[in-house]
This record gives sequence, structure tokens and C-alpha cells, in this order.
Amino acid sequence: MRTHLPVGTALGALLLLTACGTGTEPAAAPPMPPASIAPSSAAPTATPTTSAGTTIDITYAGGEISGDTGRIDLDTGEQVTLTVTSDVAEQVHVHGVDLYIDLEPGTPATTTFAQQAPGVYEVELHDAGTVLTRLQVS
Repeated sequence: MRTHLPVGTALGALLLLTACGTGTEPAAAPPMPPASIAPSSAAPTATPTTSAGTTIDITYAGGEISGDTGRIDLDTGEQVTLTVTSDVAEQVHVHGVDLYIDLEPGTPATTTFAQQAPGVYEVELHDAGTVLTRLQVS
């Protein structure tokens, strides 16, 4: 003849056994140090390039964009030197490398970086949302 325990009693016994353990559990792993994360405004690090590089010059004046606009073809890892001159204080944002460049009116701002992944990336005036050019990386 089988004896049936009430559900509450059986559940309580299971919880008690689970909570007690056997005393043979492995020691906890030491905590991992936090990963180092660079702020998004940090300058990109130098990387080897696949070619001599590309120079892009863009001017924003009177609400008009001139210079190397449109889509610019690049190889993955190719070094790019970008110079932007604006008649207004702004910030240039290069998508994909999360690079930000502060612009002072009438003063050219130059930076060099390498885009490491294939795709199409916008270079824009960050506050205005105005696209200056697109980088086609293959």
C-alpha cells in the first residue's frame, strides 16, 4: 500500500533538500574586473591601412554643402583624413566609428580614422542632422 504525502509536505521536503545542499559545491569564481570602455568621443586608435588613404574636404556655409559630398567608396581599413569647415559652431559625427569633431566657425577641423566594417556610414552635422557625405566601405 502506498502512502501519499500532501502536496505541501512533499514540496517543503524538496525545498529543504535543495536549500541544504551537500557541502560539495564548487567555490564561487572570483569576480571579473570591469571591461574598459572608452567614451564615445574618444579619438579612434591608429590601425593598419589597406591603401595610401583617402582625403575628404567638405565645406558647410550658408546652409549649403560643397566639396566631397555624395557617396565615397572606401576599402575596409582604409585610412581616411576628413577636413570639415563650417560657418557655424557645430559638431561632425562620423557614424560607425562614433567619432565626434567640434567645429568652430571658419576654422577647418581635421581628423584621421579607419572604418573597419563594410557598410554605408553617414558623416553628418550632429545637431542639425544634416548629412555631409556617406562612406561606402567594402
